[in-house]
Amino acid sequence: MPFYFITKWTLVVQGIVAIKLFLISGRLFSAWDAKKREIDLLVKRNKDEFRPDTFEVYMQAPCGRLVVREALRDLDMRGEYKTLIKLQKPLLERLRNNCTSSNTVIFINEESA
Repeated sequence: MPFYFITKWTLVVQGIVAIKLFLISGRLFSAWDAKKREIDLLVKRNKDEFRPDTFEVYMQAPCGRLVVREALRDLDMRGEYKTLIKLQKPLLERLRNNCTSSNTVIFINEESA
């Protein structure tokens, strides 16, 4: 049953939710090129020899684990994910590391400035 049969105001709510979802999907698709570069980098590093240490950084976040799964699929090594999941740090340690402030330092090349 369509929402507008209930009341016309549900169309407004449905429209707001749809706009929000379109904005989120736009942000996800805008990050696709960066994720593709990360997948290509992992594939190049592990093409000749499987090196689990190259995947450790990506195993700490859900989106990174998706990158790992895609890279393993491209390498035809899907079974190695079970060994890589051991590289994932415990949840409390990940939260502690991600919730600390860090200083950003920008280095300027004097020759090109």
